[in-house]
Amino acid sequence: MSQRIVIDPVTRIEGHAKITIELDDTGQVTDARFHVTEFRGFEKFCEGRPLFEMPGITARICGICPVSHLLASAKTGDAIMAVTIPPAAQKLRRLMNLGQMVQSHALSFFHLSSPDLLLGFDSDPAKRNVFGLIEANPDLARKGIRLRQFGQEIISLLGGKRIHPSWSVPGGVRGPLTIEARDQIKANLPEAFETVGIAFDILKGYIRDHAGDLQIFGNFPTLFLGLANSGSTWEHYDGFLRIVDSTGNIIADELDPNDYKSFLGEAVEDWSYLKFPYYKPFGYPEGIYRVGPLARVNLCRTMGTPRADAELEEFRLATHGAHNSSFLYHYARLIEILASLERIEEMVSDPELQSSRLRAQAGINCLEAVGVSEAPRGTLFHHYKVDENGLIEKMNLIIATGQNNLAMNRTVAQIASHYISGKQITEGMLNRVEAGIRAYDPCLSCSTHAAGKMPLQIQLVDADGTILDEVIRG
Repeated sequence: MSQRIVIDPVTRIEGHAKITIELDDTGQVTDARFHVTEFRGFEKFCEGRPLFEMPGITARICGICPVSHLLASAKTGDAIMAVTIPPAAQKLRRLMNLGQMVQSHALSFFHLSSPDLLLGFDSDPAKRNVFGLIEANPDLARKGIRLRQFGQEIISLLGGKRIHPSWSVPGGVRGPLTIEARDQIKANLPEAFETVGIAFDILKGYIRDHAGDLQIFGNFPTLFLGLANSGSTWEHYDGFLRIVDSTGNIIADELDPNDYKSFLGEAVEDWSYLKFPYYKPFGYPEGIYRVGPLARVNLCRTMGTPRADAELEEFRLATHGAHNSSFLYHYARLIEILASLERIEEMVSDPELQSSRLRAQAGINCLEAVGVSEAPRGTLFHHYKVDENGLIEKMNLIIATGQNNLAMNRTVAQIASHYISGKQITEGMLNRVEAGIRAYDPCLSCSTHAAGKMPLQIQLVDADGTILDEVIRG
C-alpha cells in the first residue's frame, strides 16, 4: 500500500515550495519531488516594455538578489546597443556584484542554515531559526547580521539603496564610488574578515564531527557549469561558459553564452512551475548539472586572492577533482565571501572608481542578445528579442535555482531514502530533507522567510487517503 509525505511549505528558503515523498507498502521511499508552487510570469508581462526599463523591472524578480538581475539585464542591454562600456563602469559593476555575493551568502549561512549547524537538526523547531540563534549566541548572530549589512552597504553606497537600486543601466552605470563611500568600506572590512573566519571555524567543526552528512546530503555525480576565463581564476561577472564533470575534467569550454540554446535545453514537468534545464548533448534528465558556489569553485584553479586560495586548497584536500556533496555548498559560499572581501579590499583604492566616464551612449543596434552574470546562487541568463524601437518582443530567463532543479530533486530523494522509513514521521527527519534544499539556497521569489516560523503541515497518507501520521509547525 503506497503512502505519501507532503512538506508544504518548505521553510527557511526564499519563496514558497513543497516536497512530496512517496513510500511503498513497506515504508521505503520510492520517489521524492521538490515542487515550486508559485507562478510569476515576468517573461510574459515584460513583452512590449522598452529595453531600457528592463534592469529596473527584472530586478523586482527578487528582493534578495536584485543586483544579479540588474547586472544581467544591463549586460543584455549593452549587447543590444552594441557598445563596450567604459572600464570604470565595468569595475564598478564588479564591485557591486561582490557586495551582492557577501550579503546574499551571509544571509544563507547565518540566517537560514546555521540554526541547523549550531542548534542541531533535531532541536526544537520553535527555536531553530535566527531568533533562536540570537538567544543561544547573540554575539555570533550579531556578527552574521553585520556581515550581511556590510555587503548591503556596498550596494547602497553605489546604487543609492540596498534593494532594487536604479544604478546599472544599458551602457554602464549612473554614478561612481565617492571618496566618502570608499573610506566607509575600508573601515568596515576588518570586522567582515573576522566574521568570515568565525564562520569557517563553525563549518569546519561541524564537518569534522558530522562527516556522514557529506555522504548523504546530495552526494552524487553531476556536471557543473559556470562562467570562466582564460586564466582559470574564479569568475563572477564576465567571460565564457565552462562545463566540468564530477571529477573536474573539462567537458566543454569557451562556450558562448549567446549560443546557450545549442547546448542547454529546458524541460518542463506538470508538477512544478520551475523549469528543468539540462545539458543537451547528454539528454534529459541525464544532462543534470549544478551551478552556484560549489560549481564555481570546482570550475576554477584559483580564487585569485591569497587567503581564499589557502581555503580553496584545504577544501580540495579531501578528494581529487570536483566535490560532489551538495552539503559543501555551505563551504564554497564561505570561500566566495572571503574572495569577495579580498577583492573589495584591492578594488576600493583604485582611483578609476571615481571616474566620471561611466556610460556609453547608443541606440538599438542589435535585435537580440544574451546577458550572463553569476548570481550568488549560480549562472543567470537574460535573453531578449526587441523590435526596431527597442520594445521587448520575447524574453527568456534561466535562473540559477532552475538549473539546480534536477539536482535538488535528486538530493531530496537521497536524504529521504536515508532517513525516512516506515509509517512514523519525526520532525528532525523532515528538517534534514528541507536542509538538503537549503544547501542550494534556492531563491524562488521576492519573498523571504529567514525566521523559519511559517506554518507547516506534513501528512503521511496511504493509498486510500487514511492519515497515518501528521506533523504540524506554527
